[in-house]
Amino acid sequence: MSTYAETNYLNAKKGLWSWLTTLDHKRIGILYFITVMASFFLGGVFAMLIRLELISPGQDLVGPDTYNQFFTLHGAIMIFLFIIPAIPAIFGNFFLPLHLGARDVAFPRLNLASWYVYIFGAAFAIFSMLTSSADTGWTFYTPYSTQTGTAVISMTLGVFILGFSSIFTGINFIVTIHKLRAPGLSWFRLPLFVWAIYATAIIQVLATPVLGITMILLILERVAGIGIFDPAMGGDPILFQHFFWFYSHPAVYIMILPGMGIISETITVFSRKHIFGYKPIAFSSLAIAFVSFLVWGHHMFTSGQAEVAAMIFSFLTFLVGIPSGIKVFNWLATLYKGSITLHAPMLYTLSFLFLFTIGGLTGIFLGALALDVHLHDTYFVVAHFHYVMVGGTVMAFFAGLHYWFPKMFGKRYSEFWAAVAAIIIFVGFNLTFFTQFMLGLQGMPRRYYSYLDQYQGLHGFSSIGSIIMAFGFVIMFFYFLHALLRGKPAGANPWGGITLEWTVPSPPPTENFETIPTVDHGPYDYDKIQPKQT
Repeated sequence: MSTYAETNYLNAKKGLWSWLTTLDHKRIGILYFITVMASFFLGGVFAMLIRLELISPGQDLVGPDTYNQFFTLHGAIMIFLFIIPAIPAIFGNFFLPLHLGARDVAFPRLNLASWYVYIFGAAFAIFSMLTSSADTGWTFYTPYSTQTGTAVISMTLGVFILGFSSIFTGINFIVTIHKLRAPGLSWFRLPLFVWAIYATAIIQVLATPVLGITMILLILERVAGIGIFDPAMGGDPILFQHFFWFYSHPAVYIMILPGMGIISETITVFSRKHIFGYKPIAFSSLAIAFVSFLVWGHHMFTSGQAEVAAMIFSFLTFLVGIPSGIKVFNWLATLYKGSITLHAPMLYTLSFLFLFTIGGLTGIFLGALALDVHLHDTYFVVAHFHYVMVGGTVMAFFAGLHYWFPKMFGKRYSEFWAAVAAIIIFVGFNLTFFTQFMLGLQGMPRRYYSYLDQYQGLHGFSSIGSIIMAFGFVIMFFYFLHALLRGKPAGANPWGGITLEWTVPSPPPTENFETIPTVDHGPYDYDKIQPKQT
């Protein structure tokens, strides 16, 4: 039996076992969706526990040791189990072959294996949570991570295993984009989401092994005392930070680049215009992928590194802002004089533009040496990070989820409740994190279990904002659940898009296309094509 025939045979079956053995990229995307959203829920629970503990000084819910464990679990789960895999694993798996006019990814079995590796790595993280939990923060900085008696080994081993899932996915996507494009689908007819996934895959393949090596060195340090991070044995604890951030700053773009790809899709569909500056946006994704490997030292301005090195990293930090700025200005130019419709995906898109701009601008502030000395390790950094990761990646993720939900599941959700949730989440997010900019400017250090009375007012506002934001996510959960159970059928093209996924039924059939399409136009040629909404 041929691979294609075998794939169709397996995916035609029903039942749990057929899902666990599926080779269909769409089913694997949905498997990722279930597990990644479970991680989002779990990480969100720990976030709420942190904010409730910080609503006033001193102990409210838990003691300082438990707080540190909650803090670590929130960061590790959100970063490694949700934000890094969310968009590539869910939307990349589901829609990349559809965007390319292909029947599946290049390596279907490797694709399924990546999900099992993700589950295996997540199991180690959950195991550490059920034992003593790590309490180092998600960065696992030495020397504390080599000395604490908590479950650092199981947590870091889970991160090491998760890295293989990321590498498998990246290799699969690179080969798929190079080899499985439909006839006529040249590089400059690719949707910008594909360009973003391509740049992300390059970072995944090149940077993730560095994290894996770093985690193994940390485990060996704890188990065998090899001394690579121990000054008493000729090692250097700062070396861990160099290794960690050499991966983790490119990882920031593993998180944000796919989100930028989603924004390029939604902003054209809901403004009914050709994207402004297609090639600059496409090449800026590759530029971000390249420069992201050169800026890790801006996390370490106060670590004692050489002044010349600090100046170079500061310059490169300003430089990496240029391709991101190109994208933002081109998106704004696309909106200009567009026929804008404020459906739920567009509401999250506009939220992204506002919040990510704040996050990016404050990143430039932190790239300035003199200012970073004062703001380093304060709540200003916490706010900046969340404006980029939540205001950027998570808002883009929900823009994509609302945009492609009808295609993925063949059901329509309530536009009214989706708009209500989007507004509540936007308001709650800004209440939560904009106040943290002010906390940081006033000198409130991050990662602290308690604080001086003078910070209580702003901490209270931040905690109230987190409750409001959580309420918005609860509303979202219920209208998506209602849509799955009782939603009206979605047509093949409810938004009037002209990329290839909108030419097939909702949800797409196993083989995606009856015949492989021939592409004769660009993905955003709304000036040439008037799509029919169905």
